[in-house]
Amino acid sequence: MQKKLIALAVAGLASTGVFAQSNVTVYGVADASFDIVRIGGDANNGLGNTNRVSTNSSYLGFKGSESLGNGLTALFQFESGVSFDSAGALSTNRDSFVGLNGGFGTVVLGTLTGPTRALGTALDVNPGATGIGANAGILGKLGNRLLGSTSATGDYAASSTCARSSSCQSIFDNRWKNAVAYVSPTFAGVNATLAYVANENKSLHGMTSANTTGYDVGVKYAGGPVMAAVTYNAVSLGNAVDTKVADLRVGGSYSFGPASIRAIFDLARADDFGGAKFTQAVYGLGATFDVTPATKLLGQVYVARDVKRNGTSQDDSGAKLFEVGVLHSLSKRTTLKATYAMINNDKAASYDFGVNAAGVNTGSLPGGASTVGATVQGISLGLRHTF
Repeated sequence: MQKKLIALAVAGLASTGVFAQSNVTVYGVADASFDIVRIGGDANNGLGNTNRVSTNSSYLGFKGSESLGNGLTALFQFESGVSFDSAGALSTNRDSFVGLNGGFGTVVLGTLTGPTRALGTALDVNPGATGIGANAGILGKLGNRLLGSTSATGDYAASSTCARSSSCQSIFDNRWKNAVAYVSPTFAGVNATLAYVANENKSLHGMTSANTTGYDVGVKYAGGPVMAAVTYNAVSLGNAVDTKVADLRVGGSYSFGPASIRAIFDLARADDFGGAKFTQAVYGLGATFDVTPATKLLGQVYVARDVKRNGTSQDDSGAKLFEVGVLHSLSKRTTLKATYAMINNDKAASYDFGVNAAGVNTGSLPGGASTVGATVQGISLGLRHTF
């Protein structure tokens, strides 16, 4: 996880020291798991036990740099997601960019992780912030409604359905296409990032004619065992009702001896054309403990409070994420992992796993009754290899 965060320095939450290299490096991760997942708590969501082999954010990348003299360095990165169970050519759908680094800091252009997403992944207890227990299942979703378009009336449409084994993350926890970012030098452990998203995202999160534009800023402190950061992301979706969304995150971690703890607060907001304003707060707490030099225990709990519409709570629209697991290192690059994760939806919510969704049914029954409120849970046994 640390290696990956360093490679994503353009996100503003990692050091720019990675750019000191002068050659091209091939790198990546192969991560797969055998999952047993179940959707229960609603007769129309009864999936029973479903078995699958999941590719957990595996990727292949190329990165490099060239010294230009006078302290100036050109740099690039091409990174592609890799799936074990689908065909097709690689595309640079992960962090891919070209830029310059110098005494002024770093400027990059391309597809980028913004500081808001980077903070969420940095505080997740899972290697690579992936798998069914990833905190992206809860963060920033506003009742799981940011993934789809809004209705013509200006209110949110019914909660979005995530296809089985698909990505089911908020707009704030996805990479930004058509983005430019500036990362400041680090002073006394503090650095800042400012990212701008140009308005060329023609299709985004179910909106076929999106004209998305926005900015994402973050400030981070890292010194010794302490990391703390605050980020703010504001986006105009450019859809038919001109929805504007924003997310504030504050979080940090502390390592002591064989243990670490990390905590985060997330406040998402959406302003609709129809005048309604939606907000939702999420609280998260995670911890790890090294039982032996090779074996680590992990756990995290995230709580999404009820969504508020114009300041009034929408009852039973929150959810809770629980995860416990164990990691065992076979070497510096190969890790066995076993986790149990559960998302317990309130009666009017339909959260799903953020990575490799189970496929919660959010449709309606005859007579208009909703099929939300399910419990999603699973056991995941996997192997992660970095190179």
